[in-house]
Amino acid sequence: MNLRLPARWLRRGLLDPLWLPIVLALEALLVGTIAVCVLVRPLTPRARVLRLAVFAATYLALDVALLLASFGLWLRHPTRRRDGGAWTAAHCRMLTEALDRLARTAVATLGYQVEVDADRGQPPGDRPLIVLARHAGPGDSFTLVQLLLTRLHRRPRVVLKAALQWDPGLDVVLNRLAGCFIASQTGAGDDRTAVIEEHARSLRTGDALLLFPEGANWTPRRHRRAVTRLLRAGRRRAAHRAEQQPRVLPPRPAGTVTCLGARPDADVLLVAHTGLDTLTSPRALWQALPLVDRPMRIRFRWYAADDVPREPEAAQQWLEAQWSAMHAWITAHGHAGDEAPALTPAVHRELASRDPRPAAGLQRD
Repeated sequence: MNLRLPARWLRRGLLDPLWLPIVLALEALLVGTIAVCVLVRPLTPRARVLRLAVFAATYLALDVALLLASFGLWLRHPTRRRDGGAWTAAHCRMLTEALDRLARTAVATLGYQVEVDADRGQPPGDRPLIVLARHAGPGDSFTLVQLLLTRLHRRPRVVLKAALQWDPGLDVVLNRLAGCFIASQTGAGDDRTAVIEEHARSLRTGDALLLFPEGANWTPRRHRRAVTRLLRAGRRRAAHRAEQQPRVLPPRPAGTVTCLGARPDADVLLVAHTGLDTLTSPRALWQALPLVDRPMRIRFRWYAADDVPREPEAAQQWLEAQWSAMHAWITAHGHAGDEAPALTPAVHRELASRDPRPAAGLQRD
């Protein structure tokens, strides 16, 4: 059960100020941890606790810096609105600097590496852009937003879960950058398409709407649950296709189809990535540290607006085909030590007992 998010006025007036002394206490604890770890460094060759403590301390400091800088901007311009001008540009610069610093810290402490393959080029010009990305592994959202800011020079507008607004720094900055917060566990793929449609229609030149069609971070357990969910919904063909693609979650088409239909003038960027996706638990991440032999490999595929179908059924079929191609690329470029997750015997039996013939019509998950 999710803790209900307080109203914005309460977050700004009470929770955000309380966050500052909390961070000071946490930073003091982390500094003490770092000091002890430095002393015992010769006994801990991989220095996992030290690495994580330094990264956590940096993250908290940057979060508070975002919060204070945002407050400073508000004091200087208390009546400014999101107008795409200096107000928005200032917040983009703030976010870019914070993410760049966080990325440098991740490289130095965790061995975090990013390799980008701009397959089929990058979006030319600054037409509105709809970014459809896989969601898997630690830090992928931060990395993708950083790439939108620094590599593509776009203003990011992210579709993400409302619960992330519990992070005060992200809450303030992403709200001011017109982020789309979905108040549900099902993320971009649920039935709240009206909110996503409104954000898609409001895209301006230079904006990029980042959407995660899978609706949740990939894990083997979520994949098994997705196959079961499709079977119980009578979507036999989709269930069998999902069974054959264990490294991705079957995309939930409603949000994506709505975006594509709302903005037929927008280009589309498909983003696949692998390398860190199988680090789906704290234990797996702990064992993998440092990540020197596990780069995050990212592939961009750009499609001009005229090359993407917008009619709902055709758009869903296009999305499913893109996710199938994404699965093939992930399988070919994933970390050598990772194995594809297997379904449980019970799910296999249920798949075998059902007719795999396709169900007709557009399926809206």
